[in-house]
Amino acid sequence: MNWRPALPELIIAAIAVIAAALAAAAVAGWPGVVVVATATTVIALLLLRVVVPRSAADQLRRQQDKQRAKTISGYAQRRFIVATSLGSRPMYESDLRPVLEHILAARLAENHAVNLYTQPEAARKAFCRTRREESLWRWIDPAQVLDADKRASQRHGIPGRTLSRLITRLEQL
Repeated sequence: MNWRPALPELIIAAIAVIAAALAAAAVAGWPGVVVVATATTVIALLLLRVVVPRSAADQLRRQQDKQRAKTISGYAQRRFIVATSLGSRPMYESDLRPVLEHILAARLAENHAVNLYTQPEAARKAFCRTRREESLWRWIDPAQVLDADKRASQRHGIPGRTLSRLITRLEQL
C-alpha cells in the first residue's frame, strides 16, 4: 500500500504523540510518558484508519465480493423456480415463462430484427424451423399464456426434456 498520500496526516499524528508524551513526562515522569505515548499512538492510528480513504483496488475488491454474494442467492432462487416449474404449471406460467419469453423477445430483436409482440407470425417463423420446434412454441408463445383458472386446472409443469430443448433453441436463436 502506498503511504505517500497519507504522509501529512502521519506527521500530524507523530507530532501529537510527541507533544502528549512531553506533557506526560513533565507531569508524571517516565511511567506517564509510556502510558500516554501508547494510548495516543493507538488513538491516532484508529483515527487515521477512519480518516484515510481506502484505495481504489480495495474498493473494487469489496465491490466484487458483494457481487459474488448476490449471484449465489440469485442462482438459488432461479434453481428453485426451475425445479418447481417442472412439477407445477402455475409456477411455470407465473415465474419461469416470463423469463423465457423475455429471453425469446431479446434474441428475436437482436438476431432477427423481429418484435415478438407486434410481429407474432414472423417471430414464430424465426423460432420454428422444424416440426419439433413447433411443439416448443406453445410453451413460450405470448398468445398462449394461461389465465389463472386454466393454470390451476393443469397438474404438471413443463417436462424437463421440453425445457431443455426450449433453452437449447433459445441459445441457437
